[in-house]
Amino acid sequence: MDSEMVIHNGGCHCRNVRWRVRSPASVVAWSCNCSDCGMRGNTHFVVPFERFELLGDSEKFLTTYTFGTHTAKHTFCKAVYARAYPVSAYRQKTTHQLTLSCKTLVNYNGNLLASVFVSIEDGERSEGGKRYGLGMPEMVDVGGRQGGISMKQSNKAIRYAQPESIGLCIGFIGNTILDAMDKYVAKRKAITDLSEEVVVDGSKQSRIEINLADLPTDPGLRTRIWDYNPSIRDEVRRAYLLKGPCQPRKHEFPYNIFGSKQRRFNPAWFDEFSTWLEYSVSQNAAYCLCCYLFKPNIGAQAGGDSFVGLGFKNWAKKDKLRIHVGGVNSAHNQAWSKCAALLDEKQRIEALTIKHPEESNIDYKIYLDASIDCLRFLLRQGIAFRDHVECETSSNRGNFVELLQFLANHNKSIEAATFNNVAESLKLTSSDFQKAILNAVAAETMELVRSDIGDDFFSVHIDECYDVSIEEQMSVVVRYVDKKGHIIERFLGIEHVPDATSISLKKALDDLFSRHGLSISNLRGQSYNGECNMQSELCGLQTLILDEIKSAYYLHCFAHQLQCTLVAVAKNHLEIACLFLLINKVVNVVRGSCKCHDRLREKKSAKVIEELSLGVTLSDRGLNQETSHVKAGDTHRRSHYDTLLSMIILFPSVIDVLEIIEEDGLTQEQKSEARMLSISLQDFGFIFCLHFMRTLLGITNQLSQALQRKEEDIVNAMNLVGICKKQLQDLRDNGWDSMLKQVTLFCKKHDIDVCNMDGMFSLSGRSRLKAPHKTNLHYYHVELFYGVIDLLLTELENRFSQTSTDLLISMSCLNPSNSFSSFDKNKVIDFARFYPDDFSEIELLMLDDQLETYILDMQTSTDFSDLKGIGDLARKMVETKRDKVYTLVYLLIKLALILPVATATVERTFSAMRVVKNRLLDGMGDQWMNDALVAYIEKDVLANVDNENIIDRIQKMNL
Repeated sequence: MDSEMVIHNGGCHCRNVRWRVRSPASVVAWSCNCSDCGMRGNTHFVVPFERFELLGDSEKFLTTYTFGTHTAKHTFCKAVYARAYPVSAYRQKTTHQLTLSCKTLVNYNGNLLASVFVSIEDGERSEGGKRYGLGMPEMVDVGGRQGGISMKQSNKAIRYAQPESIGLCIGFIGNTILDAMDKYVAKRKAITDLSEEVVVDGSKQSRIEINLADLPTDPGLRTRIWDYNPSIRDEVRRAYLLKGPCQPRKHEFPYNIFGSKQRRFNPAWFDEFSTWLEYSVSQNAAYCLCCYLFKPNIGAQAGGDSFVGLGFKNWAKKDKLRIHVGGVNSAHNQAWSKCAALLDEKQRIEALTIKHPEESNIDYKIYLDASIDCLRFLLRQGIAFRDHVECETSSNRGNFVELLQFLANHNKSIEAATFNNVAESLKLTSSDFQKAILNAVAAETMELVRSDIGDDFFSVHIDECYDVSIEEQMSVVVRYVDKKGHIIERFLGIEHVPDATSISLKKALDDLFSRHGLSISNLRGQSYNGECNMQSELCGLQTLILDEIKSAYYLHCFAHQLQCTLVAVAKNHLEIACLFLLINKVVNVVRGSCKCHDRLREKKSAKVIEELSLGVTLSDRGLNQETSHVKAGDTHRRSHYDTLLSMIILFPSVIDVLEIIEEDGLTQEQKSEARMLSISLQDFGFIFCLHFMRTLLGITNQLSQALQRKEEDIVNAMNLVGICKKQLQDLRDNGWDSMLKQVTLFCKKHDIDVCNMDGMFSLSGRSRLKAPHKTNLHYYHVELFYGVIDLLLTELENRFSQTSTDLLISMSCLNPSNSFSSFDKNKVIDFARFYPDDFSEIELLMLDDQLETYILDMQTSTDFSDLKGIGDLARKMVETKRDKVYTLVYLLIKLALILPVATATVERTFSAMRVVKNRLLDGMGDQWMNDALVAYIEKDVLANVDNENIIDRIQKMNL
């Protein structure tokens, strides 16, 4: 029977526990209703230990539960045990065999596996093993409660020995059962091989709800096509055909030993077998797309099973690929013909004609064309598609339907194609159809982006974002250089992150790259928003990426003000967070009151608002968490540093305004809030934090401004990094006394009580009995002063490591400004050494020679005399064909440009996301939201997408 064995892969859905087992191709499942399995509807299959293998470090993630009998054991994955997901094995010591939950199979389908039925009722109290005869077992008394076991196969009972207890569940493992399983599989295989598809009772098989956009691209991770419900199988096939074969051309293919030689997959085979050959990164194996989609279950002819199930790995036998294709009537070519027929445009049109006959007076193409134009308009203007009520009697059926109706009113052909047939018009204007059209629009938009990137290098900028349901999501922007030498930044998409761990973020990023045909091996830079809530998780993601791709360097994104990042880090201390919260509240209270009171204007309230409000409400926590009281442009005119300076200078006026509001406020709420703010502002702790943060931001202000000037000031910025670190360290070591003196003088000037540093520290609003036993000096000097400075020093060290500093300084030598005055050949070569996978030792020697000619050419050519930056240099080199002459230099220029430091256009994406999330996405699901974001943000790419291409995609979707 071993000759008919195959490998079944399985494990926990969290991917921490992975295993594989050799067993018959058609697994016989055993159903159980013990207290544990009955609650979860488990089914299991039996395997000997010698056929079972845990993969990787799975064992450390396992934990064991012992049943009440103290003999039966149930092994779980730790990660999901608390959530009551049974994962793995029931074990029987004496027979050296175990049973595995079918839910852990990668390709699990309960209907296909439920071929043997086992029933256990209330057997948890049974301690002794019992033996049943060949007849049907009767109910037996187990400790005063009814319990019994029955098992059937082909209407014949099976003799078996029960193990140590019924609590062991379906671990009734003996050679008799294994023999019966082998016989059953042999008999069943003879039947199933006669059919192209596994025969399944469609009435009992539930429809599997899937998101076609989330189908795994890696062929080694796909669900078998026959395991999908027949009603959606063609939808899945069509989705995979539209995606095309998975061909990660730039992947570092690992070597395997064949005899005495090492061999690996050859990416050149993608060109020779471009229409069907796929490669699985996870399995290091080759697959056939068309055979996966349509191959009949008739065995391993022409290596069919190798290219569908286990994957082809014999890299020394390229001829097997041609043998797999075979002759005209081979299984492969028959499968390919079915793929072509599924996507054949003429057949699609015929099918659509059947769906929409002429007598219905609906011209499907006219309707689609008009719908796409309406959708383009709504996306371009950032207008929501739908309304809550879109029925015929509604006065507002949503912007999409109303706009389509408006268009139809002015075009008779559109009116005839859309609204004359009530039944069809309801279907064609439904939300599902709108989603389908939007999905096609987004897919065609991303197709242009993917083709523009090609197999070239790129970098990513990652940020967190939230939708209206407060679900954590990761937004990804890619940065690359196009074929004309232009720096391009494109929104790639959003990925839902279920638990916001670094591992989950990495998996989500891998899935996103896989769906868009991007290889992570081409990643050459990464940056993150330092103000977001997921900062620690993003740091973990950064490390995971660097472990895999050594040249995917992390750099501070110059689009984000360093000052904002440092404030976000300082807010990890409660006192600093309270400081900025109080200043925000002051602005809001003053704004809300001055509209109604002329007396406030007399007290410089206008000046207070002008000086405080413009800089105080910079985004605190990322894309979707900006405060609601500041206009979009305000965040760039002022900084946190300016706000703190204004607060210190205008402190008396602020107190005066709050006292007036306390006296003359419109409501009691206004008055009480003004009083609380006045008390809080006139507190030593607030004054200390105000002056302390003003000093810290004063030290880093020049560096923040230099970074905003981007590539033309990189050298000065990197020098300022070292200066800032030294100043912060000097403030930590020697600045306490001067800081305390400064704060004390300010307090005395404004009649604020000065804190006694030798007294015991206590927090207002807390019981003194629970107060920590420490002095004010310890709290302010050690916990606050030292603590915040250490946070900033750590952040600067992480953002500007020695590696990233050296990288940026070396990169700046490519700057063509002032007739290439910054050029330094040795530093340019040092820059190339940061990319050992892209520059071999021989190429470094060639680069040395090439640079001599390059710089002489650049400095003597009038075409390159007035360039302002590296971006101008790249474009001019492409225009003059110099990119073909100095190939190694141009590669370096592209690597420099994709690092996320040269431009701040990534903020265009963030601003667009705010608009879309506010106006378009209320009530949308993840896929609809992603499609809307792609189409809205990349509207300039969408403008180049022809309606015909969108209609072709919709027709292939069989709508």
